Amino acid sequence: MSRTERTANLLGVLVPFLGVLAAVVLLWDRAVDGIDLAILGGMYLVTALGITVGFHRLLTHRAFQTHPWLERTFAVLGSLAVEGSVLDWVADHRKHHAHTDREGDPHSPHVGHGSGLEGLWHAHVGWLVRTQGQADWKRFATELYEDPAMRRIGRRFPYLVVVSLLVPTLAGFALHGFTPAGALRGYIWGGLVRIFLVHHVTWSINSVCHFFGRRRFDIDDHSTNVGWLAVLSLGESWHHNHHAFPRSAYHGLRPWEIDLSGLVISGLERAGLAWNVVRIPPERQRAKAVAGTA
Repeated sequence: MSRTERTANLLGVLVPFLGVLAAVVLLWDRAVDGIDLAILGGMYLVTALGITVGFHRLLTHRAFQTHPWLERTFAVLGSLAVEGSVLDWVADHRKHHAHTDREGDPHSPHVGHGSGLEGLWHAHVGWLVRTQGQADWKRFATELYEDPAMRRIGRRFPYLVVVSLLVPTLAGFALHGFTPAGALRGYIWGGLVRIFLVHHVTWSINSVCHFFGRRRFDIDDHSTNVGWLAVLSLGESWHHNHHAFPRSAYHGLRPWEIDLSGLVISGLERAGLAWNVVRIPPERQRAKAVAGTA
């Protein structure tokens, strides 16, 4: 990958976020204030955790166990991120792991849809209109397909999209003094902008974290760790660690690798709401590490 392509990909990730920050500064006290940012932040955290802890670590990789009611709650919260139905998301991601960076991977930037910028575009957003939702539920999400409750949640995804926009709209309406303008601000910042940010961060794991970053394990794919994305992605950008140990509940494997989703799982475990939490002991990490990187 050329320096120009790396730079373009980095700008493609950073510029939209800088645009949101600029909009906040320029519109402060006119079309955005602390209430709007609180709604945005709250909705971001809840729906992103629905993806990272719920769809990904719990439902896709079974990195821990929990009560059926909490499992279904996470399925609903992940659906509110508007990244597709729970069965589609899980099946696509398991297919990604089954064919990582090889033919059959639904969103690899390295195979199937060109290379360089074309491959990055496919991994980031192009796959959404080409290969998303094509993984066979019966093969890649068998236990969810056989669970009537999960199938119901999946079928109700369009209604959950409406809920995802309605909740911040009502919050803005109430917190801004029951005004139509407040409802509109809640809809824009807690709804549209929040969905944009959650999507963009998720897609960056598909693209950025398979192109540049750091690697320390001897595994046969192009996954990387990208530390500067760790906070926004709630720990998902320790993606190389994840591909080395897919069932690990913790993607940040070193003390300085910030993993907010892992902290949430630890909190659930302490509260008795999670058990059989998968941890990777240091000796297993050392055994898989490339010489000199353990």
